[in-house]
Amino acid sequence: MTVLGAVFRPQLPPERLRPLAVAADRAGLDELWLWEDCFLESGIATAAAALAWTERLRVGVGLLPVPLRNVALTAMEAATLHRLFPGRVILGVGHGVQPWMEQVGARVASPVTLLHEYLDALRALLAGERVTVRGRYVSLDSVALDWPPPTPPAVLAGALGPRSLRLTGEAADGTILVAGVSPDDVRRARDLIADGRLAAGRADPAAARHQVVVYLHTATGPDAAARLRAELDRQGPDPAGFGVAGDAAAVAEAVLRLADAGADTVVLQPTADEPDPEGFLRFTAEEVRPLVPRPPAGERSGTRGNE
Repeated sequence: MTVLGAVFRPQLPPERLRPLAVAADRAGLDELWLWEDCFLESGIATAAAALAWTERLRVGVGLLPVPLRNVALTAMEAATLHRLFPGRVILGVGHGVQPWMEQVGARVASPVTLLHEYLDALRALLAGERVTVRGRYVSLDSVALDWPPPTPPAVLAGALGPRSLRLTGEAADGTILVAGVSPDDVRRARDLIADGRLAAGRADPAAARHQVVVYLHTATGPDAAARLRAELDRQGPDPAGFGVAGDAAAVAEAVLRLADAGADTVVLQPTADEPDPEGFLRFTAEEVRPLVPRPPAGERSGTRGNE
């Protein structure tokens, strides 16, 4: 059973977000995902706007780069969104793109250490705890939120390499995987996440399932194959190559392959030159969604559950 989403790419100007979010909401899309890529658009500002303009749409941010953000600020913003729009917010954090972090003077020597400290502090703050910590990168002195969410929300983390994937199992409630990963990559990621959960004592069968979100390069329309190939070529000399070009049946088949490999949510990522972004969202919701089994009501609560 799979949640289906689509990306609003920040290469589009911010003023395009409102009609796209409204179109997604009206079409019945499960989730709209946003990025905080440097130096394009804020993840929190766009999420707040998209949530305010819509009625039922869940909005994800995947992801917020932790070197750019003090953890107390992220906790304040996350708590505010979760209280304003309960059940409709999904937030992920991650290392950020290292060259971008270096451009702004925020690159750290150990991104894995920073992310671990950040996840521990962020999850504690969102659970309403008062936190004092003196880590290598994260330092808090008796910090607590005055307005934490009523229920601790799930915190997701982006990961690619083995150490980061194990870390998401240890310290996050879910993992976000980049577009281009294959079904075999998802299976390997699940194994590494499970290793991390076991090492952290979080492998209780009664615990909430660790959610895995996977982006999927997707193109549709008469020139879909050429646009997808160009998109993959733009990723660099050794791009991750899994993607899909074609009609709703072809896209649904690719979604189901990722779901069978362990993806709970598949987020269709249009090409940078997608000619009809609104149409892409409607295609996802109205044509692909009926071909992909939905999760049972309440399965994606957005909260942590038991550990």
